Amino acid sequence: MCFDLMDTVLYDPYREALAAAIWTAAPAAPAEVARHRDRACWPAFETGEIDEAEFARRFFREGAEGVSFDIDAFNRVRRAGYRFLPGVREVVEALRGRALRFVASNYPVWVEELRETFALDALFEGVYSSHHLRVRKPAREFFDLLVSRIGVDAGECLFVDDRAENCDAAAAVGMRAHLFDGAAGLRARLVGEGLLDEEGR
Repeated sequence: MCFDLMDTVLYDPYREALAAAIWTAAPAAPAEVARHRDRACWPAFETGEIDEAEFARRFFREGAEGVSFDIDAFNRVRRAGYRFLPGVREVVEALRGRALRFVASNYPVWVEELRETFALDALFEGVYSSHHLRVRKPAREFFDLLVSRIGVDAGECLFVDDRAENCDAAAAVGMRAHLFDGAAGLRARLVGEGLLDEEGR
């Protein structure tokens, strides 16, 4: 099984971190602030093309006035905000010995912090992110590299993600896909797959 990480296994505090990090010289609507953003820097950071310092420097486009991005404030709120989503850790733990479990996430180098903070290497058989694979979902190359790394055929893998476009991309390479909408729905799917019994064990 392959699990997305953010908003599938862990809560993603990205929006709260952004709110803490963005400073404007005068009150501005979110759309006005967004107009100044360099939309290419986050994907480049997630794939390891740029480092954290360059991500912070490029967050707003060159020449943008009256806006700034505080990476220290962003990181404080980000680190404080992660947590397991209700019931998901228990589902993943219940799969021990019943299925191989892997993280398959779009996430930058911060995934290494999360491996340690949440003991992901004890919970999963492997952790793969766009930072490691150098490509992001929903690109087909992400899934091709993923199945190559984990050593299973795509058809043997159930892929779990909170984004429909990523589930569609996984299905396109032959994976079974589950659009995550909470632990209860995931448990029901796993019971249907024969990976857990009716009690979720």
